[in-house]
Amino acid sequence: MNKTFFASTIIAAFCLTSAPSKAQLMRAKDLYNKADSLRGQLTPLRTCYDVQYYHLDVKVDIDNKFISGSNLFKIKAIQDFKKLQFDLFDNLSVDKVEYEGQNLAFTREYNAVFVTFPKTIKKGTVETFKVYYSGNPIHATRAPWDGGFDWKKDSNGKPFVATAVQGLGASAWWPNKDHQSDEPDSMLISVAVPKEVMNVSNGRLIKVDSLQDGYTKYHWRVVNPINNYNVSLNIGDYVRFRQKIKTEDGMMDADYYILRENDTEEKRAHLKKNVAQTLEAFEYWFGPYPFYEDSYKIVETAHLGMEHQSAIAYGNKYQNGYLGRDGSNTGWGKKWDFIVVHESGHEWFGNNITAKDIADMWIHESFTNYSESLFIEYFYGKKPGQDYVYGNRSGILNDKPMQGPYHVNKEGSGDMYVKGGVFWNMIRTMVDDDTKWRFILRSLNKDFKHNQVDYNDIVNYISKHSALDLSKVFEQYVQTNVIPTLEIKFNSNGEALGRWKTNVKEFKMPIHLGTENTLKRVILTDTFSKINIEGLKKDNLKVDTFNYYIKLDVQ
Repeated sequence: MNKTFFASTIIAAFCLTSAPSKAQLMRAKDLYNKADSLRGQLTPLRTCYDVQYYHLDVKVDIDNKFISGSNLFKIKAIQDFKKLQFDLFDNLSVDKVEYEGQNLAFTREYNAVFVTFPKTIKKGTVETFKVYYSGNPIHATRAPWDGGFDWKKDSNGKPFVATAVQGLGASAWWPNKDHQSDEPDSMLISVAVPKEVMNVSNGRLIKVDSLQDGYTKYHWRVVNPINNYNVSLNIGDYVRFRQKIKTEDGMMDADYYILRENDTEEKRAHLKKNVAQTLEAFEYWFGPYPFYEDSYKIVETAHLGMEHQSAIAYGNKYQNGYLGRDGSNTGWGKKWDFIVVHESGHEWFGNNITAKDIADMWIHESFTNYSESLFIEYFYGKKPGQDYVYGNRSGILNDKPMQGPYHVNKEGSGDMYVKGGVFWNMIRTMVDDDTKWRFILRSLNKDFKHNQVDYNDIVNYISKHSALDLSKVFEQYVQTNVIPTLEIKFNSNGEALGRWKTNVKEFKMPIHLGTENTLKRVILTDTFSKINIEGLKKDNLKVDTFNYYIKLDVQ
């Protein structure tokens, strides 16, 4: 992917202005191989079991950029099997696979590991096995876009290390069933690091062990389901501070882990204000914070940020905007810290509601981009929020569909960010009932809480609860890169006729149009039909092209 692409879109869970052409996330790819299928496809060797729990126990040798440890799998058999697949990048060694006190036979193909059990695992039974592994994980050359381990040092020369693997995959650094459709119900993350620094991971810190080799082990418990790429470690000379935040479920801990060198009252206040405002606004729009039991954390990183569940990675340098910039050029984007708002929005869309296949990553990013405008609306009004959405249109490329191909671990166009936000603002305008729209957003997070969804789940849900058949609208904007043209012509009798010109068969979509003082929602198809609005003429025609992302042809 060339740099022009990155200059006008938003990549890797937030707005990006430039990135190396070799970035793993959003990299263009037309051909797929066996490795892609092994990673992206749900074969019987993966669907035969459901992950219930992981205990990841790893030691990080920072000097040698080396990791070693184990991961305990607790699984439930969905059907009888003797063989299964888990995933670990082939540059890391599988040292052994242990089950009931014996080492299991296994083979490897690309980044897939196939394990054979000594007996048939019967449907419905719960089993455990442990994978021991070690090696030098992929070095992130520019996290989070080129993912992996980000080995850095702070200004005092102390280790400053983090993982960021969205798109690349969690199996780049730990063994797991690396597919978004299967999340463990809970997890324990144990990380040993040199005693001069500490590790921060997802969930709550439950224990700290001082080891005899100069290392300290931190144990973090996650009691909610968590998708694999969200599992993270963050190593640094951190200072911790805390605030209590009122939520719909009660007072909640919000913890902050920032570098000692950045521990000032001004920077503390910046984070506290932005987090409190963000959670207030998003609970209003989306419902209760989905991971109350695991609390909420901001963890400073050398990279810009990532939506790591209950442990948001933060690198926006304690300033408003996106590193001080506003991609909408409206000024509204400079009134809040972009990384706090955007990555926290992912707690609802991406972490609470997770796409089963990365092809539907547009679900995560479109809603979360849209959440930025809803944040603005909550504090400054509806019009400023919509101004922000409209201003973001300049970043849309329409180079390819927002949805990617299924079963090959590939996402769609980077348009899923700003075009996605424009899309949801447009759907809201079609619904034409803000009370109903807020109900839909909150119900969506309630009904799909801690679940995985796909394209059809979202289309059917929004259509049902809006009482509008939006199937063709989704097909047009998500599955193609063509923007429909609204054709309006006036016949010799002065009657207005309208239709949609598009590449989706039997296309129909609402549109708000009318005269200067009155706009009416009209549903048009791909065949000319009369527009029944009294007094409508060519010279007084008004079409809402501010909230509808369309082309217009008036004859």
